[in-house]
Parts: sequence; structure tokens; C-alpha cells
Amino acid sequence: MIASLPRPAWLRISTAVYAVLFFTFLFLPLIIVAVFAFNDAPYPAPPWHGFTLDWFLGGSQGSGRRGLFADGALMGSLWTSVVVAAWVTVLSVLVGTANAFLIERTQFRGKQALSLLMLAPLVIPGVILGISILAFASRIANLADELWGLELEFLRPGLPLVVLGQFSYIVSIATLTITARLKRFDTTLEEAAYNLGASRAAVFATITLPYLQPALIGAAAISFLMSFENFNTTLMLVGSDAPLTVMMYGRMREGATPVLNAVSLFLMLASALLALTLLRGGKESESQRMA
Repeated sequence: MIASLPRPAWLRISTAVYAVLFFTFLFLPLIIVAVFAFNDAPYPAPPWHGFTLDWFLGGSQGSGRRGLFADGALMGSLWTSVVVAAWVTVLSVLVGTANAFLIERTQFRGKQALSLLMLAPLVIPGVILGISILAFASRIANLADELWGLELEFLRPGLPLVVLGQFSYIVSIATLTITARLKRFDTTLEEAAYNLGASRAAVFATITLPYLQPALIGAAAISFLMSFENFNTTLMLVGSDAPLTVMMYGRMREGATPVLNAVSLFLMLASALLALTLLRGGKESESQRMA
């Protein structure tokens, strides 16, 4: 149907109903979690018993409640997730940028096969990926210990192995994001700079890198958020320092409280703020480049 022509009434109504149902299905669970983070009850579900900030601030003396910001173990797991996500983000953006240049700027035999192989971690279930990495790393660590007496602690379950496990598939997403941007780059700009006597480092720093900046920011945001919320792969590789997702899983098994709702609301707000900040930064860098 031509967009300028009037649509039938039944089509307008059905479109509006579909949009309402879709967004209700999408946001209603989040709204319920957010509302019942303030419920003055020992369980994270209806009915409503009144408003309280105990599940954030720790509760009044003698209440027996321990809120999010007064729970040292929970805040420690939150910081652990931030550290892991930061390492995964840095590694994914650096290696993803190198992969993008390898795919777009070089020609070699097997390039197409390598590009397809790079996508393999994205279609492997997280649990299978975690188990495979754990088995492979443990075998290498045991072999090094038997042959040379070396104790490779970073190949044992723990945060370094969690970083490596998450990096193994998040780097593919970062590569695709940066490659899509690099594919549209006009290489004649670099050639003109070379003709004017600029060095490779100067061309990369003043022409190529500013052009890639929105993609780098986007890849960093995606990498950080995907690492922060990862559970399946992390559960297989974690050691004694549990990230937030694993900690929440353990708390759910012991018995859910509104503290978990408070954590979820905090993460929703923090993720939205991070995404909006990075999106604004990407738009500003793009407008500066166009100017």
C-alpha cells in the first residue's frame, strides 16, 4: 500500500492493538519488577503491602532486612561483574578492530572461510561453549603441570577464565559492528593523505579512527552489556568470586526476596543511562566528523 493513501479503519485499529500488546508484553514484567522493589513485604510478588526503601538502603534497625546497598556480598559481585565486563570490552574492541581491518583491508586464501568461522561462537549455546572452554583449559593446565611443573592458574575456574570465555563470542559481535562501519569507509581519503606526506600512524589517528569512533563506541557498549548480563557461559567458568548474575541465581535458589527486584531495577536504570550516554556520544562524534 502506498504510504500517502489513507489506510482502512480496521488496519489502523489492528496496528494500534498490535503495538499496545507488543509493548505491554515487553515492558509489563519490567514495570512489575520495578514497582515491587519498593513493596513492604518479605517476598517479591503481589499483593502490595506499602512503600519502603528497605530493599535498597538496608531497612530500619531490628527489621532483619538487608538492602542492596548494605549487602556487601551483593555489591562485591556487582563490582566483579563491572571488572569482568571492562576487561571483555577492552579486549573485544581491540581485537575486533584488528579483525575488521584483516577482513576488509587484506586479501588471502581462506578469507571467506575464516569470516564464517568467526561467526561459529554466536550459534553455539552458552552452556556448551562454557563447558568446552572449561574442558580445554583444564586439559592444557593439567598437561603443563605434568610435563613442566607449571601451575597455570588463569586456566583454572576463576575470573581470568570467565573473561576468556565471554571474550570468545563477544569479540565476534564487536568485529561485525566495526566491520560494517569500515566497509563504508572511503579509502580515497587515506590515499589523499598519503600523497600529502602523512605517515600511516597520522592517517589512522586523524582520518580512520575518527570515522570508526561511532562503531567503536557502539561495539564497546554492546560488549559491556553482553558481558555484564551473561550467565550461561559464566556459570561454567566461575570460581570463588561470583559475578552478579551467578550471585543472583544462588540467591534465587535460597529464596527470592525483593532485594533481587531492587538489583534488577538498579541494573535497568544503569544500563539505560549507559546506553543513552554512549548513544549521545556516538551521535556527537558523528556530527563533529560531518562538520
